[in-house]
Amino acid sequence: MVPGHASHSGTARVRDRFPVLAHAGHFRQPERVPHLSNTWISSIGMGTYLGEPDSATDKRYTESALAALGNGVNLLDTAINYRFQRSERNLGAALKTAIDSGRVRRDELLVCTKAGYLTYDSTVPADPRRYFLEEYVDTGVVPRDELVGGMHCMAPSYLKNQLERSRRNLGVQSIDVFYLHNPEQQLTEVSADTFYDRVRRAFVSLEEEVANGKIRVYGTATWNGYRKDSSEREYLDLARIAGIAREIGGEAHHFRAVQLPFNLGMPEAFANMNQKIGSRQMSLLAAAQELGIAVIASATLLQGKLAGGLPEFVRETLGCDSDVEAAIQFARSAPGVITSLIGMSHREHVGTNLKVASQPAAKLTEWESLFQPR
Repeated sequence: MVPGHASHSGTARVRDRFPVLAHAGHFRQPERVPHLSNTWISSIGMGTYLGEPDSATDKRYTESALAALGNGVNLLDTAINYRFQRSERNLGAALKTAIDSGRVRRDELLVCTKAGYLTYDSTVPADPRRYFLEEYVDTGVVPRDELVGGMHCMAPSYLKNQLERSRRNLGVQSIDVFYLHNPEQQLTEVSADTFYDRVRRAFVSLEEEVANGKIRVYGTATWNGYRKDSSEREYLDLARIAGIAREIGGEAHHFRAVQLPFNLGMPEAFANMNQKIGSRQMSLLAAAQELGIAVIASATLLQGKLAGGLPEFVRETLGCDSDVEAAIQFARSAPGVITSLIGMSHREHVGTNLKVASQPAAKLTEWESLFQPR
């Protein structure tokens, strides 16, 4: 497995390799985020969620990853359950090719993955239930009483198992950002107190893996949790979660990243004042900045739904020629967002998605005007 992780000097090397993009502000540093603040991160990252679990899609993802790396993307995002581990392996193949050929070095890249959902290995087995029992439950990897909905677990033994598999799949000794995947799934079956106790145990385990050099930082990658109101069952309290990390690791704890959907159709991270620090209500983006946590936006194009049909004033306000560019520019221009993830399973889409990277982010006053009544 390739040693190392993203570093200041390595990511600065990527920034300097693309001066036009650097001049436009495509590469950013998460200010006041310990362990990441000196790292240059591309404003657009590659996602790997969609696609069939077949060899044709495998080939396209590997080719797309190589194209993205060659055009100014240095954040690659995946999850062990995406396409039954195949997306991790596709990125691993691309990383090996790019590093072996000298196109990139390991310290130039942020490699990110997630664990939480039980997954098959490449294909659906003949007897899925038996597979999960024999692979995870009967072996003790997944405690029966910590399995939610027959598919979700964040017990330390399971996270350790998945981390080792992900490292092998990706071919790297250290993962830059390792997320708990949709932890709010647990809240559909357990109480908040039980949930936060499970978060605590998971964080203890992840801090140990940081100390072992297998993870650089960890976080939570969510779909609903940070967008919900505090009265709703799946709501995640960022200050409480960060407080747990602080109790475990002190001020130098490694809970330093959150991922959630943020796009023109799902603007809650900015628009919903659903987080609370002390007596102050604020948005998720504002709370993360105050707590020293980097925000990565997912679903930038809302799985293609924002690639067409946007109102003309959106394109005009953001100074973009197409709906795709406008949707990407909206997400990457949000105050507090470091990177916007876009699924890139086709090489020909890489150039289209990265066209906006050569433009500066939208001015805050113009960006905020999109939230005004019309």
